[in-house]
Amino acid sequence: MLSYTPTPFQHVHDPLFEKAGVRVSVKREDLNHPFVSGNKWWKLKYNLAEAKKLGKKTLLTFGGAFSNHVYATAAAAHELGFKSIGIIRGEETLPLNPTLAFARSRGMKLHNVTRAEYRTKNEPEFIKKLTERFGDFYLIPEGGTNELALKGVEEFATTLGDDFDYVCCAVGTGGTLAGLIRGLPAEKNILGFAVLKGAGFLQGEIETWVGPHRSNWQLYTDYHFGGYGKTSEQLETLIKNQSAKNNLPLERVYTAKALAGIFDLVATERFERGSRLLFIHTGGIRNTNKP
Repeated sequence: MLSYTPTPFQHVHDPLFEKAGVRVSVKREDLNHPFVSGNKWWKLKYNLAEAKKLGKKTLLTFGGAFSNHVYATAAAAHELGFKSIGIIRGEETLPLNPTLAFARSRGMKLHNVTRAEYRTKNEPEFIKKLTERFGDFYLIPEGGTNELALKGVEEFATTLGDDFDYVCCAVGTGGTLAGLIRGLPAEKNILGFAVLKGAGFLQGEIETWVGPHRSNWQLYTDYHFGGYGKTSEQLETLIKNQSAKNNLPLERVYTAKALAGIFDLVATERFERGSRLLFIHTGGIRNTNKP
């Protein structure tokens, strides 16, 4: 079992929220583990247990060069004594960026594939080739999203209590949002903020995971700030302001975009006065102190 540190709830103070009569809090899951932080801890929990149950010695997963999931999987494998392999999208670039350098320092074997090959990552023939090359492994999908990941996020949802009307989170593959929808009562509203450009396709995937009977959720696709990994002056200002005013660290790929979406929805009077919003900090803050 991965080590876990209980995390606090923190109020986000801002004149806009006070004027609108809206309370915004954040669940600081970025503090749950030094390296496997945020939603990654919950998405990996039952996958790691299943790998151990099956007697697997090696974890194999997929991601881009800046993938939080690759970073977290390497750290989790190292902590629990697994070997790990990362199938990385795109040609190798040296020196390695901090994400991949960290993964390698944790023992992960990095294997770069072309973008065309990467698009076939879910096809049986590609998986067969990986098995022939690397031997037996436990496969964790890109972003860690599968049924076991959703089970972990559902469990996390049950720990949140009842002091909120809306739960908000950033959305990459949609697994965390789907797990929250499945794990929270129907009277709660769940809002997701997609960080990918052209993320409308996620609507159907999330509906597949949660079923047609849940209508208490919404996916916003206009807060990608140019696309995955893209940023803007507005986003950088938000990151600096939240660090200075609320001692709240954010990263520009996921959490800053989701919080920017919350600010915009409050400003456009999306929420009634008295509404209580809970923002899930899904981690991604890189720990530079590597013991």
